[in-house]
Amino acid sequence: MDTAVPSQRRDVHRAITDSIVAAIEAGTDKCERPWHRPGLQMPMNANTTSAYRGVNVVALWAQAIDRGYASNLWASYKQWQSMGAQVRKGERGSMIVFYKRLEELPLEAEDDGQSRLNFVARASHVFNAQQVDGFEAPPVERLSEFQTDQEAEAFVEAVGAEVRHGFTTACYRRSTDNIEMPDTEWFVGTSTSSPLQSYYGVLCHELTHWTGAPHRLARDMGKRFGDQAYAMEELVAEIGAAFLCSALGIASEPRPDHAAYVSTWLQVLKGDSKAIFTAASKAQEAYEHLAYLATADKQQAAQ
Repeated sequence: MDTAVPSQRRDVHRAITDSIVAAIEAGTDKCERPWHRPGLQMPMNANTTSAYRGVNVVALWAQAIDRGYASNLWASYKQWQSMGAQVRKGERGSMIVFYKRLEELPLEAEDDGQSRLNFVARASHVFNAQQVDGFEAPPVERLSEFQTDQEAEAFVEAVGAEVRHGFTTACYRRSTDNIEMPDTEWFVGTSTSSPLQSYYGVLCHELTHWTGAPHRLARDMGKRFGDQAYAMEELVAEIGAAFLCSALGIASEPRPDHAAYVSTWLQVLKGDSKAIFTAASKAQEAYEHLAYLATADKQQAAQ
């Protein structure tokens, strides 16, 4: 039996989890997590132009903050070479994870003529654009504040969630399947976002909760995390909101009321090296579900 596979799989999970835990601990005093940063953009592969997904997004955000990278472009050593760029001597790569598909033959007792597929975690390393020479990043189009507000408003309207206003706090109420929000006038701006963008940042958090309803993604964190399920659902909503805010060009601001969850998150992540993978995967599902709903009418009209 090959014992190297499970050992390596644990090492990959733990190494990435440890980097994210360190980033969370570093920002605890300011209630900041790796997904709270002005101008945060989704990490992209500079060679394929594909966006990274799930836990790799959080891991690369954590590395970018730790090392002071402003660029959201990453690629492997060989990919940079293929683009005519060169990673500078002495630069350290950032770990990401990919899943290699393995095919297993069925046991004789279960032989139904079909093979079973299994996936094993593998580590890879990528380098930020600021670690290479010979590469010039393409210009980034920045929307005005008015355009960003319009994009966010159009997105929320297209998703179709029922949002009720006039409440003192924001929440998704599962019993009535609607989102309760304070009026926009209650929100204040920050150094990185307008009052209206602060409103949409909170709404993105509640929209992520909204996707977990039984008739949508049926997200039940209790099956995975038991007594810590509520805190982990909040982690999913935080990461999902960060994905949405990044896509909409809105700063994902720290929420002081979430400070109480940080100790639980750290406890779970330190004890379970796959917990952040689960949370980030669920956040990715929520983000993609909302993006699908927001564009479904356009896709149908084009057909």
